Amino acid sequence: MFDLVLRGGEVHDGLGSPAVTADVAVLGGRVAAIGRDPGPARRTIDVTGLAVAPGFVDPHCHSDLVPMLPQAQPFKLLQGVTTEVSGNCGFSFGPVTEPFRELMTAYAGAEVGVGSFAEHLAAVEAAGPTNHMATLVGHSTLRMAVAGFDAELGPKALEEMCRLADEAFAAGAAGLSSGLIYPPGSFAGTGELVALAKVAHRHGRPYTTHLRDEGLGLAEALDEAVEIARRAGVRLQVSHCKAAGPRSHGGAALLLGRLRAARAEGVDVRGDQYPYLAGATTLSALVPPAALEGGIDALRARLADVGALRAAAEDPEARTGTGLWRDTTAEGVLIVTHTDPSVVGRRLSELPGDPFATACRLIADDPAASMVVTMMAEPDVRTIMADPLIGIGSDNGMPVGLEHPRTWGCFPEFLGTYVRGLGIVPLAEAVRKMTSANARIFPLRDRGVLLTGAHADITVFDPATVGHPGTYAVPDARPTGIPYVLLEGVPVVEEGEFTGGRHGRMLRL
Repeated sequence: MFDLVLRGGEVHDGLGSPAVTADVAVLGGRVAAIGRDPGPARRTIDVTGLAVAPGFVDPHCHSDLVPMLPQAQPFKLLQGVTTEVSGNCGFSFGPVTEPFRELMTAYAGAEVGVGSFAEHLAAVEAAGPTNHMATLVGHSTLRMAVAGFDAELGPKALEEMCRLADEAFAAGAAGLSSGLIYPPGSFAGTGELVALAKVAHRHGRPYTTHLRDEGLGLAEALDEAVEIARRAGVRLQVSHCKAAGPRSHGGAALLLGRLRAARAEGVDVRGDQYPYLAGATTLSALVPPAALEGGIDALRARLADVGALRAAAEDPEARTGTGLWRDTTAEGVLIVTHTDPSVVGRRLSELPGDPFATACRLIADDPAASMVVTMMAEPDVRTIMADPLIGIGSDNGMPVGLEHPRTWGCFPEFLGTYVRGLGIVPLAEAVRKMTSANARIFPLRDRGVLLTGAHADITVFDPATVGHPGTYAVPDARPTGIPYVLLEGVPVVEEGEFTGGRHGRMLRL
């Protein structure tokens, strides 16, 4: 007898095949059968007329510390996401060394303890994830562990970074990530990244990257990422693909062309994207990364010289390394976290004084402050989204406070606005972009597909009603049209409500 049967749904395998009307039987946490009337079950759920899909896989999240929150957090399960990959953009929360613990804490805006990558995974596992989690080891974290925010590495420092990376992969890290607009990762040359990616290669893990530039320097940044992957022999995932800033709008074709050219040369490269015109990151990303060299005190000293910093941020000759200031507007910067609550929820254009000078003051007052920042153009978003090389990834933050609506609604927003509303891709392809296309890069074995023998991570949604009503002003609205989610056969969402508990696992690859 089966544990559970989902009866009569439109079943998607996650590989892009047309849906078939079938029953899905679950036994012992695995998919036991797919077909008509597979046999008796302890429980049967009628899902006639609904889409039955593999649980969605989020390849790009910043949920690293979510399991440490006192209450179980269902914000991803309510979107249909059963597995997410953290440690992105070069920042993981291990390994952390004592000399730089306070620096890491100040930059992260959260208390960080000393420990190895393995100890970080153990702490997350002990806290109890609400959904499954895999974690990358961050290049910036490795660099901070040996050199803090110094631009130059000392003797043997890279060798020590490679040793720490090797330890992380042995402990189960899902890959190596970089965030090359963020210090201290931005201080690294290509050779440093190749050396670390070669360690990933030895363990069969991919390299994921927040490119060195997503605006005017997009072409060069893509070329560097491909060069790193080629020289190291690793799979490459380009994070949150975009053409950022007005002077780069229309760059979707360039980005996709570079990815296809790399694949033609033998580099296994893919990408992910969130379905919004705005991103979210630290407020300090507005200024040139070099301003952060040496740590927080050095940053504050440079922020005091607004004229010099503005000249560097607006340098018309620079292709990269200027920060995000020239890729947005004062109206496009919405402050979402800051130690001064009076500025939270306000746009930079709404605050008194010169916007750039105001930004410098706000960063100095709270270096860990964050923003939602509008940078993209709708035609680019749609062009990138339609390409089969691109999966959907949320790039979410912590599910508290204002944050970006993608935290609570990325996947239903994609399904509701872009798939049902605009018809950017057919439904079967949309499911593939949220499941197997994301799972295979790491690889997350037996996840992201709905096949006999796979883990019974399953999302049931209504294609006619799925969506997210959240906005930048009210981002944490409940998604619609996702009545059931199973986590290894356990119903964790029923009738659109979280059933409670922490049933996720830490996935060590």
